[in-house]
Order: sequence, then C-alpha cells, then structure tokens
Amino acid sequence: MAKIHICFVWHMHQPFYKDLISGEYHLPWTRMHALKDYYGMVKVLEEFPNVHQTFNLVPSMVVQIQEYAEGKALDPFLRAALKPAEELTEDDKQFILRYFFQAHPNKMIRRYPRYGELYDSWQGSGNDFSRARQLLHPQAMRDLQVLSQLAWFDEEFLDNDPDVARLVRKGSGYTLEDQALMGRKQREICGKVIPVYREFAQRGQIEISTTPFYHPILPLLCDSQIAAVAHPGVPLPRPFRYPEDARHQLRTAREFMTKLFGAAPAGLWPSEGSVSDQALALAAEEGFQWAATDNGVLSRTLGHTAGTDETYRTYNWAQEGRSMRMIFRDHYLSDLVGFVYSRMGAGEAAGHFLDRIRENCAPFVHRGEPAMVPVILDGENAWEHFDLNGRPFLRELYRRISESSDMAAVTVSEAHQAIQPRSLSRIFPGSWINANFDVWIGAQEDNHAWELLLDARQTYDRVLASPEGSRLPEEKRKLAYEELLIAEGSDWCWWYGPEHFSDNAPEFDRLYRSHLANVYQALNQPPPDELSRPIMMTSTQADHTPPSSPLTATIDGLNSSYFEWMGAGCYKPDRRQSSMHGAESPLVRVLYGSDQEYLFLRLDFNEIEMGLRIHLTFEAFECDLTLGEPAPEPVTLACQKLVEIRIPLSKTRRSPGDIPRMKLSLWRGALPLDAIPGEGSLELLTADHHEWAI
Repeated sequence: MAKIHICFVWHMHQPFYKDLISGEYHLPWTRMHALKDYYGMVKVLEEFPNVHQTFNLVPSMVVQIQEYAEGKALDPFLRAALKPAEELTEDDKQFILRYFFQAHPNKMIRRYPRYGELYDSWQGSGNDFSRARQLLHPQAMRDLQVLSQLAWFDEEFLDNDPDVARLVRKGSGYTLEDQALMGRKQREICGKVIPVYREFAQRGQIEISTTPFYHPILPLLCDSQIAAVAHPGVPLPRPFRYPEDARHQLRTAREFMTKLFGAAPAGLWPSEGSVSDQALALAAEEGFQWAATDNGVLSRTLGHTAGTDETYRTYNWAQEGRSMRMIFRDHYLSDLVGFVYSRMGAGEAAGHFLDRIRENCAPFVHRGEPAMVPVILDGENAWEHFDLNGRPFLRELYRRISESSDMAAVTVSEAHQAIQPRSLSRIFPGSWINANFDVWIGAQEDNHAWELLLDARQTYDRVLASPEGSRLPEEKRKLAYEELLIAEGSDWCWWYGPEHFSDNAPEFDRLYRSHLANVYQALNQPPPDELSRPIMMTSTQADHTPPSSPLTATIDGLNSSYFEWMGAGCYKPDRRQSSMHGAESPLVRVLYGSDQEYLFLRLDFNEIEMGLRIHLTFEAFECDLTLGEPAPEPVTLACQKLVEIRIPLSKTRRSPGDIPRMKLSLWRGALPLDAIPGEGSLELLTADHHEWAI
C-alpha cells in the first residue's frame, strides 16, 4: 500500500524583545513559551520514536532563550514576579494585577484553584485597582506572583520535576523560598531547551529548519513595491529596496544555526511563508535546499485553486540556474489543529484529523502513488487553548500514526527523498495569509512604520558614507545595523493596521520605535521627533481645559504666587492611552497661557530629572530644551520645582491671529519617553482668541 507521508512543521517564533542599548527585555513571551512549549513539544516525541517531525526555529528567538538560560536576560514581568511581596510598591501591584492574568482563564488560570480565585476577585473589582484592596495584601500578591508563572510550566515539569510538583500541590500560601524556587526553575527549564533539540536532531528524529534571523518579510525587504502584485492599487509607502539586508538575514541565520547545532539547516520557512522569485533566489544562493509556504500561494502560482492533488506533492522551483525544493501547507488541516481541535476531546480530534487525511489521500492510494501531507503551523500559541497544554491530543495523534500501516510522520527532507517533485518556473509573491502582504503593508499604520524604517536605513547609509561615518567606531556601526535588522522584523507590522489586536500591542509599538531610535543613537544622530509618537492610532481621552484669562508668568521655575497661573489652560494626558503603556510618564500636566507678546508654558513633573530633553514643535518653529542647561534664543527656560518656558508668540504661528499648534515630546538621551498629545497637535488658544483679549 502506498504510504501517506505526513510532514509536521512546527514553527517556533517570538519577536526580539530585547533593547540592545538598555539590555532590557520589554515583554516576557519568549521566556513564557520556553517554559511551556519549546522543550515539551520535542520531549514528547521520546514516547513515539517512529514519529519524525520538522521544527522551525527562529534564530532571534533562540538567542533570547540562551540569554534567559544564562541568567543574562531580565524583563519587567520576571522582575515583578520575583520581588518579595512585602516590598511591592503601589506601582508594582498595579503592574502585576494588569498583566499577571494574561492567560487562558479556563485552560490555564482555573486549572489552579487559588489562581482562579484571585482572577475572580480581580474580575469582580471591574479590573479597578482602587476596588481590589483584598488582592493587595502580601500573601495574595505572592500567591499571584507564583501561580501566574507556574501556569506556564510545561507538563513535563509539572508531572516529573519534584520541586515543581511540590509547588503545584501546595496550591497557596507560598513563601519567599517558594518564590525564589520558582525563579530558579525558570532558568533551569530555559537551559534545557536547546539541548533537547540538539539531542533529537542528532538521533535523526527531528529536522531543524530556520527563518531569516529577525523574521523579516523577505520579498518586501527586497522590494516593498512587490506588494502591489498580489493587491493591485494598494497604497504603498516610498519604496524600500534593500535585498542586501534580506541576504544578510538569511546568511546570518544559517551561520548561527550551523554553529549552534553542528549542521547547516537544509530548510527554510520564510517568515510568514512569504515568498517571491527574488527571495527564493537569495535563499538558494545562501545554501538552503528547501522552503515552504501556503497552498494559497500555490493556487496563485498555478492560476487555479490548488486542491489536494496539487498540494500533496513536492515541487522544484528553478530559475536561472538556481533551484529550491518546495512544499505548500494544507491550510485547512493546519488551521484545524491551530483553531478547532482545542474544542474537541483528544481522541475525537485525532480521529477526525487522520480521517480527513485518509479521505484526501484516497486518490493517491488508488493510483498507487505516495502522498505528502504538509501540516505547518505555530508550535506554541495554540496549546494555551487545549486541555493540559495539548499533550493528550498530541499523544493520541502520535500513537495512532505510529500504529498505522498506511501512514508515517516524516521530516520535510525525508519527504523530498521519497517523492519526485513537479517543476515550477516561477512563484507568486505572497504570504500564508491570503497569498498577499496586506497584514504588513498598505494600511496607514503599516506604511508609516515602513517610512520610518526607510528614513533610518537611509540615515545609516548617509552617515557611513560621510567623513563622520569614517570616524564612527566599528561597534557603533554594527549596533546601528543590528537595530535596523531587528526593526525589519515582521512582528511590528503584524500589530499595526486593522487585522490584529493584543493587550500588548502598544508595547510592541513603543519597542519598534525604540529600535529605530537606537539606530540614530548609535550613529550619533538626533532621532526624529516622530519616533516619540505612537504609530498605532488610538483614541485618547485627554482632559483639556482652555485658558479663561490672559496671564504673564515670571520664568523662574517656581510657583511664585497662587495667582501667577490662574486662568491658565490645562492639558492632562490620559495615561490609559499613553505612549508609554505600562511605564509611568514623568509629566503630569501642561499649563499654558499668554499675553499679547509671549506664550507661557508650565510643565508639572512627578519629579524633575536634570538632563531630560524636551522637544517643542510648532508649525513655524521648533527647538530642543534640556533641563539644567541654557535655552536657545529666543526661548527662556527655568527649572527648579517646576519647568517654566517663555516663547515669543510670533515664533509659534505662521501668521498673526493663527492658533498655535504644539507638539511636545520627552527624551531620555536618544530614546523617546513620551509625547503630548499622543496624536496630532495641541491647540493653544491665546489672548487674542478670546473676548477678554487685551
């Protein structure tokens, strides 16, 4: 009987959360999935030695796992989880309550009764910190700190690690020692991830493929205008054409994985399954032997819907002496695993999956031909929605495959050896989502992000070609280029535009802008003011009261008298929609007013920070002010208990009678800290716009 070859490709990926200049990891998800998925997804195959699979590892994710394992990585979430509960500040507690319930309520949180109890209390408060007083005592906070981490531990450790099992059995009333143990176990688990992949690859049970280093969309790096092929007429930003960056992302990925695992990866999962003729040519030139994408791309390539007869085959793409073996994922079957089977019992789901495969492959079997079934999907996020992290489903599925006589689970390279390919002379440019690039380019936010990336990339080229660039230390040049490569990753634009939402989307926005700001900082260039403002367009509910009378302030940095700022306009930003999102801005409010000659600004901070830079932009004028240093003419600045600024009205508007429109941004060094307002400009009504004008 002809064999049905099932090719599972599990794509393991998280964005690069580290800021290379500060060294801070801004979000915890690489660590959390290292605890829950990366190790156990391979280790479970020990029970099924005849099940072979392919794991696609993104190098930038692997780098982060290594740093957590070595104790070099620390993120604010881990820091908050390990801080003694008795020492938590009010800000710490708000942070913990906001973020430590980010898990599936039924599959992860309620699995631990005390965690579920704390979750219900938080929900009962309406997620209102001021009403959640019963959660704020040290024991409740420590229980939350410990359980919010244990909920992400892999089944392998919950079942077989005595220390972890003891923490689970304890259930509540955790001590400082328990909290510290939880932290040590996290590092220990992260340290097991890379060795288990190396072990199973060496024994031949898994194949390791990879992705361009920082997970960029290769076709768009080569030429962003190619997006118009799949979507004619789509609005596009200025062209981004840096195929040398695409090549570098491919080459460094292959070199890194070769060094880490002792063998060069044959296979490539192009980021988001994004392919084009140019991208495949680069991959072939860099030594990759096979690549994978979606059967939606195959349909567009063939000019008709690719059914199972077309999808369940291997292909050979060849152009101008370059070639690449190809497989095209069964979109429907892959999505059943990713989005449907979590709502079914393990046996029912496994049976349904294999029944569909046998049904689809019946024509191949009837003809006596081998079939290759490509099942390619995210190897981590789906399991949060399954009972027991999906392990019962996977064990049932692998058991049935192992016991079957008509099918086998094989690596992609094994499938290519077993099945003769069909020829392709071209590939349609697209991704695994709708065979186009609309998720990553075309929407207003996406295009803005590409424009900012292009500006930074062109600045890099300009500086390096200048005399100043020739004097730039090599480590600075490398840092700037590395930050550009990170900013080229697909993950930032995944959250821009209308397609996707995450509670952490604002943090992704801020991190992307920080990477770009770091490029300028490494090049000793001032970052553009635009990087201080969110790309993500969110509605803000700021409190803005216009002035009620003219005023003339003494610029001394002191609240000289009660009457000095009486009648001033007042702008209080809504910190729920702040560009910081999770990090408190030092700026509390902006007061402003005028007489016939000057505009006066007063900035009230939680705490004055000398060296903080304030960038003011008006329609006809802009300036940089640094707290503790003299202001440039004709601006007057004073800074003591508060910050007071005086600017000639004539500088703030293009024509007499215009309403001054101001943008204010705060910078710590070269990194954006906050922007006022979050979007657009702040209109400052002046004395000549009121009936009380003098």
